[in-house]
Amino acid sequence: MSAQQPSGPQLPDSERDEWHVGGRTLRSRLLIGSGRFKSFDELDAVIAAAQAEVVTVSLRRVDSKGGGAALLEVLRRRGCHLLPNTSGCYSADDAVRIAELAREAGYGDWVKLEVIGDPGSLYPDGEETLLAARQLVASGFAVLPYCGDDPVLARKLEDVGCAAVMPLAAPIGSGLGLCNPHRIAMIVAAVRVPVLVDAGIGTASDATRAMELGVTAVLLNTAIAEAGSPQHMAAALRHAVQAGRLAYRAGRMATRDGAQPSSPTSGAIGGLAGP
Repeated sequence: MSAQQPSGPQLPDSERDEWHVGGRTLRSRLLIGSGRFKSFDELDAVIAAAQAEVVTVSLRRVDSKGGGAALLEVLRRRGCHLLPNTSGCYSADDAVRIAELAREAGYGDWVKLEVIGDPGSLYPDGEETLLAARQLVASGFAVLPYCGDDPVLARKLEDVGCAAVMPLAAPIGSGLGLCNPHRIAMIVAAVRVPVLVDAGIGTASDATRAMELGVTAVLLNTAIAEAGSPQHMAAALRHAVQAGRLAYRAGRMATRDGAQPSSPTSGAIGGLAGP
């Protein structure tokens, strides 16, 4: 399967501001998952179109029989940072064990911590996530925990030493977008570590809206993998994240209850100023 990266103007260096997480400096604010793609060629084209620097990979998937080596080769060729995740874990003990086994296998000390509390909604278990985060931080991991849109839990995760917090926008794989932007904005205001919106993003406008709230970055998978053209959606999301970040840095205008003319009325030519 051959694919060409969508072309388009690149943002000046001054507008593509760097950010830091887990001891690494990044330029892209779009992180992507590696699941659900039809082939490794498709994943390779998507990474190129998204200009992603970080790709998250399920540790259970890498360790399975189905193509772990091929997946890691795609990431190596693209120069991506691997962000292993503990998806499929339902307890702190399970998540910690998987992360430690992965580090021993050479996958590094970055981990996207996922501890699911409900198999139907796939909502995270805050209590078990906090417990696992405390243990993993103490063991030297850079922990990026997937969590609910709860500013109190986000502060607690920061307090135990997490490198970032990753609140959901909506249930995993739902594509519902930002269900509660006010809560996400509260988390941005509550913590000093990077805030990465994770799960539920469905299309480019969802990513832009998240970035306009001041989040540091967006992580998504299904929005690209299940799009009609994953490569083009990856490019759209790249531009959407950049646009949202620039809008946040620019500072949006204040909202008003009524209209206000965009042109001054004083000094208008006689008879044209209205009533």
